[in-house]
Amino acid sequence: MPTLKKEVRLSGRGIHSGCPVNVVVRPADKRGIFFIRSDIPKSEPIAARFDNVGDTKMRNTTVGSPSGAHVQTVEHLMAALFMAGVDSALVEIDGPETPILDGSAALFIEAFEKAGVTSGKMKKIIVRRTVVAKASDARKALPMGMRLKLWFFDLISGRRADGYVSLSPNDAMALDIKATLVYREKIIGAQTYKYRFDGTKKSVADFITNIARARTFGKYSEWEYLKAHGMGRGADETNVIALNDAGDGTLNPLIWPDEFVRHKIIDAVGDMATAGGMIAGNLVSYKGSHAMNNIVLKKLFSDLRNYDIIDVE
Repeated sequence: MPTLKKEVRLSGRGIHSGCPVNVVVRPADKRGIFFIRSDIPKSEPIAARFDNVGDTKMRNTTVGSPSGAHVQTVEHLMAALFMAGVDSALVEIDGPETPILDGSAALFIEAFEKAGVTSGKMKKIIVRRTVVAKASDARKALPMGMRLKLWFFDLISGRRADGYVSLSPNDAMALDIKATLVYREKIIGAQTYKYRFDGTKKSVADFITNIARARTFGKYSEWEYLKAHGMGRGADETNVIALNDAGDGTLNPLIWPDEFVRHKIIDAVGDMATAGGMIAGNLVSYKGSHAMNNIVLKKLFSDLRNYDIIDVE
């Protein structure tokens, strides 16, 4: 049950709320990642598991408890804990959203690696049968009004709601991710990136060097609309890649031309970490989303024939 050797403190602001937030990630003696809202009296721990994931319409992953307490935008922190080899931790947070920091997973990983991680066994979840989550599955969970708006937007824009996320068996006992983005904006266009995590130091180093610094992104012109609707209030050029109105450039420099799809690898790793262990299988994300990532996990665990679980060092 690997956990941190000492606590880690991080501060910043939520990308949607814009409010200051402080996080203390502590070593744990109970398996699993748990969040606890220190700003809510007698708050119960929230297990960062796929079956506790709720609202994803804000383009993030939110975990919550039956009491109503929740924590938004957990995917970057979850990806960092996974890549640092942390199986168990208690995350105390004094607000409803994790700090966005620089918009990537890099600063989280740096802090966790500096603290050190204990040795122990982790769960490996072996995919035995293919499961698929489609864009239509994700839309079924939305209110009818939002579904109609999306249908109308698709109609006038020519966009196709043909995205999907699948999990299938592989022989490598590794997590093989293939992510593809398809955007009308010229600066993004069609991008594909592949990454393999097999638990080795080499695969962790590959993530840290080539993926972890990739930032979230959005159109600058959309920020005012989002802020007016309670979203994106903490977004600026220090933590978000800002696309110009024409969609053919960015207001801040890119780290890599395909930084957009590399960030989707971070999101996929963070969302898969809510399985409670390392997924061993092929993950294909074509125009995927947090909602589809969550649905594919729910489909995986809906049938015991779909997977096996073993403990590995």
